[in-house]
Amino acid sequence: MPTTVITGGTVFDGTGAEGRRADVLVEDGVVRRIGRDLDVPEGADVIDAGGCWVTPGFVDLHTHYDAEVEFSPDLTESVRHGITTVLVGSCGLSFAVGDPEDLADMFCRVEGIPRADVLPMLRQVVDWDSPAGYLDHLEALPLGPNVVSLLGHSAIRAHVMGFGRSVDEHVVPTGGEVATMRRMVADALDAGYLGLSINTLPWDKCDGDRYRSRPTPSVFAKWKEYRALVEPVRERDAVFQAVPNIQTRWNIALFMALASKVRHRPMRTMLISLVDVRVARGMHRAVGASLRAARRLLGADLRMQSLPMVFDMWIDGLENPVIEELGAGTEALHLERGHRGELMTEPGWRARFRSQWTNKVKGRVYHRDLREARIMGAPDESLVGRTFADVAAERGVDPLDCFMDLIAEYGTDLRWYTVIGNDRVRELEWIAAHPQVLIGFSDAGAHLRNMGFYNFALQMLRLARDADRRGRPFLTTGQAVHRVTGEIADYLGVDAGHLREGGRADVVVVDPAGLDGHLDEMHEVPMPGFPGLDRLVRRNDDAVRAVLINGKLAWDGHEAAPDLGKAGGYGRLLRGSY
Repeated sequence: MPTTVITGGTVFDGTGAEGRRADVLVEDGVVRRIGRDLDVPEGADVIDAGGCWVTPGFVDLHTHYDAEVEFSPDLTESVRHGITTVLVGSCGLSFAVGDPEDLADMFCRVEGIPRADVLPMLRQVVDWDSPAGYLDHLEALPLGPNVVSLLGHSAIRAHVMGFGRSVDEHVVPTGGEVATMRRMVADALDAGYLGLSINTLPWDKCDGDRYRSRPTPSVFAKWKEYRALVEPVRERDAVFQAVPNIQTRWNIALFMALASKVRHRPMRTMLISLVDVRVARGMHRAVGASLRAARRLLGADLRMQSLPMVFDMWIDGLENPVIEELGAGTEALHLERGHRGELMTEPGWRARFRSQWTNKVKGRVYHRDLREARIMGAPDESLVGRTFADVAAERGVDPLDCFMDLIAEYGTDLRWYTVIGNDRVRELEWIAAHPQVLIGFSDAGAHLRNMGFYNFALQMLRLARDADRRGRPFLTTGQAVHRVTGEIADYLGVDAGHLREGGRADVVVVDPAGLDGHLDEMHEVPMPGFPGLDRLVRRNDDAVRAVLINGKLAWDGHEAAPDLGKAGGYGRLLRGSY
């Protein structure tokens, strides 16, 4: 292991304390000393951090890297932004156990990842038959960042009940099947999973041709099943992650009850996600107030994951989760791409789509304002840069008819952009400072053509720094660092997120001068392991001077280490200890 000295930087330890001028000596993967003007051992590598912030590695508590880590375990797209620990197994989905075809069908459409690439990979690599075996498999990979995992409910439900029964609304698992799932949860926690994830949102649909367009297995469970499965989580003080049903919203109250200390010990529960959505201004304030009330009155250890940046999306045709809000949208996505245009010209389908698109009663995430949705790419270049409403006005047609016409004609060759929420700075600052918010929800490794939130931690640091420059700070720099390092690691219960003598040397050198508008620039870059697929990312390499993972330089500010993701690895599988 190399010896490295990081000199001249302002060190933030991840506890929320303010920075102090210090050097950091790293030996054998461990932070040996933090202090002023340290001696540089002979032969040591020196990183000049003058004018920079030296922080613990950032923690991404919500990724879907489950597939990408098999194709490209370096996970460089996160590492280059200072992420040194990632969590997989979110939203009830994981590869913990199951038949390869079942796993691909549960995972790919929901997460916007090509099944044609994932299924052959799973057929090649799956040699485990238990959640514990899956962790052993991850541990053997040459990981870039450290990896931690939740156990996905959909995976164990399909494994125990059979995939067909697990997605049949008329089938309730037997008492024996629930008991088996509960034992699997307990065994998984004992093996090192951090907790359990479930999903109650019916918009998330299965892929493949066997049970295509049915919701994922976790959605079909009753609350009796959820309550049974979380008992081992509660007993071990592990983590429970859940996707509420945004369509009805009422089940957030049930999650509050699950997380509370009424009649049982409180349970660490994190929900997805708190956003200042354009379709329901002020809703985030109401939810934030309810979180505080649940904590004060019920003792509920309840958090919500949130992004510290604008929540925006790029969409190819209809290929996006928000389209699944509409039954008619699911009808179109049920078909192969080449057959959707014909459906979209049918009067009956168009009437259903219009009725659902304009429905203001049913819950939704997307505001559906075509005056705001902007065309970013099309075979007809005269459309590029214009909103659907602008094009409709020129053609003298209704904006929604124009939208349907263009997608029917061009399919996925029509690329458009829209903002879902978090577009008001003061409200975003309120979310980012909320004590029951966990900063994250990047969805890294998923929605490859839709979203690019890989640099969310840097966005958090900029948000706090810019507010301070405007003379109305809402968090100090030390507190902002804490929100993307120690706070998350401590909540998850993993050894990460802190910079201290004797601790593992996951370290980031951030140049605050690079926290500028380049953080928002989008790029489309080749996706490793997926031939012909370009992924959407934000890249801003001027902001990160260096990233050390377990004491090894993984990113030097310009490129990844040549052996990142190769034999030996940099990161480690971090297991929970319950």
